[in-house]
Amino acid sequence: MGFVPYKVDPKYRISIPPEWRPGCGKPLILMFARRHELPVVKVFSEDLYKEKEARVQNSDKTPKEKGRYLERLAMLSRKASFNEQSKLLIPKDLSEHAGIEAEGEVVLAGRSSYFEIWSRKHFPEVLRIETSEEFDDDLDIF
Repeated sequence: MGFVPYKVDPKYRISIPPEWRPGCGKPLILMFARRHELPVVKVFSEDLYKEKEARVQNSDKTPKEKGRYLERLAMLSRKASFNEQSKLLIPKDLSEHAGIEAEGEVVLAGRSSYFEIWSRKHFPEVLRIETSEEFDDDLDIF
């Protein structure tokens, strides 16, 4: 839950809060994505990745459409893990696609069952969009 600013080290590693880390050294999946037309890195468990694959397989899509979904999911995703200092390495090319710079700042944003890593320069726009009056809050939560 929440959003927290963090610093990226020269090797594109980020310290992740302990409560956001998976238990027992389980690997994570990093996925390049776009939200609000801005680049972001989504970080989720292998179990959630498998759920995404199952959602595609169990959908009413044609076999060809399912193949496209699964291929896209695989292409945009990478396995990752924490090093001995509990830092998460975001590969340089993936970081650059998401606008994350070595020795720059990022914002970690909780998203229920996963979290996102935003470049500090993009996050104010994300926050503006997600807290705008244009958001249809028909559940009266915010």
